[in-house]
Parts: sequence; C-alpha cells; structure tokens
Amino acid sequence: MSTLPKIDRASILRTPDSCFAQVPDFPYTPHYLDLDGLRIAFIDEGPRDAAPVLLMHGEPAWSFLYRKMIPGLLAAGHRVLAPDLVGFGRSDKPSCDGDYSYGNHVQWMVAWMEALDLTGITLFCQDWGSLIGLRMLTHSPQRFDRVALANGGLPDGRMPIPGPLRGWQKFAKWSPWFPISRLVSMGCVGTLSAAEQAAYDAPFPDRRYKRGARIFPSLIPTRLDDPQSANNIAAWDILKEWHKPFLTLFSDRDPMTRGADRPFIKFVPGAANQPHAYTRQAGHFLQEDKGPELALKLNTWIASGSK
Repeated sequence: MSTLPKIDRASILRTPDSCFAQVPDFPYTPHYLDLDGLRIAFIDEGPRDAAPVLLMHGEPAWSFLYRKMIPGLLAAGHRVLAPDLVGFGRSDKPSCDGDYSYGNHVQWMVAWMEALDLTGITLFCQDWGSLIGLRMLTHSPQRFDRVALANGGLPDGRMPIPGPLRGWQKFAKWSPWFPISRLVSMGCVGTLSAAEQAAYDAPFPDRRYKRGARIFPSLIPTRLDDPQSANNIAAWDILKEWHKPFLTLFSDRDPMTRGADRPFIKFVPGAANQPHAYTRQAGHFLQEDKGPELALKLNTWIASGSK
C-alpha cells in the first residue's frame, strides 16, 4: 500500500450513522476501509468480477451525488464504486486544518484503490473528483482503461483561473455562512427537494465537520509556487502520452469549468475521435440535473468497445 499521510488521528471526527437515516433514493450499503485509523466509506455495487466504473465526487458533495447514475450503470452489468472523499459523506473528517492538503487526498485515494486492487477501471470524475481522480490515474495508469471527465480539470498553476472560481475561493475562506445543501443547489439547474437538501447536509452535523469542505477551494493550484503545482505538471506530462480513451462530458451551464475540456481534447491523444458532448440544461452538478442521461452516455461509450 502507498505511504499514508501523517495526521492527528486523535482529532478525527466521524459523522454518526443516525445522520444518514433519512437519505432518500440511496439504498446502497456502505462499505468501509480503514487506512491506519482513518475510515474511508464507499459504495460497491454490482458483480465483483465485472470491470469497475469508479465515480469520483467533488466539493461539497458525497457519493449521494451519483444516485441518479448508479441504477443505469448497474442495469448495464457494471461494478460501480463511489467513494466518499476524506472529510465528506460517511468518510472520517479530520478536524485539524493542517491535515487537509491536496497531496494527502491523493495519497488517501491511491491507497484506497490499491487496497481494493482495482484494475480495468473506467473513471468518471467531476469537480474535485477530477483533481484527485486524474492524479490517481497518472499515479497508476495501468489500472485504468478509460476516462470520462465532466465539469472538472487538472489545474497546475500555469492556466488562467476563471473569475467565478476565485470568487468561490474567497467565499469559502471568509464567509461565516457555509450552507452545504444551498451551495449544491446553486450548482444545479433543477430544484432539490427538501429531503435531497437534507441528505447533502447530513454528513455535517455542525461546523466542525465542514473543515474539509471549507478548505478544498483553497487547495486548487492557481500559481506555480503552489505545493502541488509541480506534481500536476508532471501529471499533465503523463496525460499527454495517454492513448487510452478519454471522453469529455461537460454541461452547458457551468461558469466554473467552462472551456476546461479544451486542453484535454487538444493535448490528450486518447481524446481524439471520441464522442465528446455537452449535456444541455445542466449546471455544475450535472449528475443531479441529468444523471440517467449521463449513465446512458457512459454505458453506450463503454459498450462501443472504446479501448
């Protein structure tokens, strides 16, 4: 297993199971992996001998975000895995700010992937799920067969940062008000029900549990002297030699990531001749707005024999 970050394990918070008692339309039994005292939660459904489809969520969501995609993927016979990032969902939440770093998140999820010995992976990633998921890919490219990137990217400090993202970073850092479900709702074209909003709030019973969600925006590499800038530049060098299929499935109503698909289409060899598409009438969290449609696109793409 990969080397694990050294963190203050005495300060780890764990959201009580009772907080998830009323989560709607998410009947999947959570699985848990202990990484030296840090518990990672994940959904693992479908045949264990099927090639895995790995669904990586972003900020400030959790695997609940994929509830509209999972049924369609399972119906197609896939094994579907959706982990909760550290600090989110049912996964443990360090309460020390210093324990959260981009590098730590990559190490945790690489260790999780290696512990499950996942191979033949189809990666679907969005938002921070792409910043971490693409680093998992470039760490262990032999474990992945294909990638579908949706409303995400791999910033390395060399790229211009859109104004809405800078505004989001300032809000997360300074606002005394950080309403998780409201933030998710603002990233959707459709309307979340009261029960769905409660499900997004469920992992965070009080402000102490929100440290990871608060810190994530500030971890995005926006300058060349960022701690993870060099690692992301190195990851881009690997992606520029990636010849396996690479598909972009962005939405049409996301100012945060508008245009972020273009560098991948231009520089990743595996993106050539793929059926890149824009999902219409969908916001930043396109899994909420168009989950079944995305699952169908992913199933069709995998079934086409893209290798």
